[in-house]
Amino acid sequence: MSHSRTVEIEGHIIDSGTMQRCFGAVMDLGGSFDVEQFDVGTHEEAESYCRMRVSADDEGTLQAILHELHQNGAVLEDPSDVALVAAPDDKVVPPDFYSTTNHPTEVRYDGEWIDVERIEMDCALIVDPDGPDGEPRAYTKVLNAVEEGDLVATDESGIRVNPPERPRGSGGAFGFMQGGVSSERPSESTIREVAAELREVKEAGGNVMVVAGPAVIHSGAGDALADLVEAGYVDSLSAGNGFATHDLERSLYGTSLGMDVETLEHPRKGHKHHIWTISEIIRAGGIEAAVEEGIVTEGVMYQCVRNDVDTVLAGSIRDDGPLPDTVTDAVEAQDAIRDQAHDADIVLMLATLLHSVAVGNCLPSTTKTVCVDINPATVTQLLDRGSAQAVGMVTDIGTFVPTLAEFVLEGDEDAAIAEAGENA
Repeated sequence: MSHSRTVEIEGHIIDSGTMQRCFGAVMDLGGSFDVEQFDVGTHEEAESYCRMRVSADDEGTLQAILHELHQNGAVLEDPSDVALVAAPDDKVVPPDFYSTTNHPTEVRYDGEWIDVERIEMDCALIVDPDGPDGEPRAYTKVLNAVEEGDLVATDESGIRVNPPERPRGSGGAFGFMQGGVSSERPSESTIREVAAELREVKEAGGNVMVVAGPAVIHSGAGDALADLVEAGYVDSLSAGNGFATHDLERSLYGTSLGMDVETLEHPRKGHKHHIWTISEIIRAGGIEAAVEEGIVTEGVMYQCVRNDVDTVLAGSIRDDGPLPDTVTDAVEAQDAIRDQAHDADIVLMLATLLHSVAVGNCLPSTTKTVCVDINPATVTQLLDRGSAQAVGMVTDIGTFVPTLAEFVLEGDEDAAIAEAGENA
């Protein structure tokens, strides 16, 4: 005796590869399907619709297939309302709670579909029947933030996932669901397209987030990143104790981890510069105080203070010092990064795997990302976090950031010249 259910899928499901993934999931898991209706969109703006009956030999296999289809946007025909169970205690979720994807999601409550706010992967989905305005509200919570009595969604009934679809226009550098990473892509043209995207985001009032590793400073790219901050192209910075320490060391001693970035020489006692730097910042009372007192006079952290950039320095077990501005509580750091990530319209991930993965875990799949590292495996892992529109570049960060800054600021100069011509 076979077990079967009918599902519906709609949208731009052909050119986005959704139907291919759904058919493949059914067959790979040992099931079968019977397409009962398939209405194909007749032009690039028209959506398609598919209704199909999915069958399997046992209920367990069928549920596994339905789970995979759900992840790709399929919903059961005539869906029921979301199943809600109250959390039995703080930080405790019911068995079979629904674990979110990073795709835009809706829940069906009291017969109506409600958008889920602050979507990110691996969270609980909470429904508040009486939101702040008296209307039902749905949102995500990380497990350690769940409170006793929260109404938590269980299984997948009444939940609809909407994977991002291929943009209708030109994708430019941000190809939809890019596959593969290559060091042979035309770097200069790609960087120019990224620069154009940064300018468009800022002109539209959007938010740019930068995730940076110490290699940005070691490679000599810190000055270029500082220029971007000064010019207003960075709204938030997520980094670690090491990045900030070596950037501050550069301001105080002209070195990064004891090496002169300009001459590549190692001054006598240069290996002590980073710990002396930390001591000076602690003595001053923090980075902002050191800037205000004139102890720190240049660099990325200097410009972040001067330009009021939201900065999170997340600590690790290996940190020296650490700097007084470093957040040493991992959960507190996650929450701070989460706030930055949800405000971002585009994220630049620059030569840091661990911090980039942390940020990637918090990002909705709709956020554009740029992942740059000299190691192809790092770029591949970052792109695999699930962004629908991403650029991956295997290149020297010391080349990428200065070139990006040149193209971005070059655009500012061109715009100023054009404006001056119009006003003449």
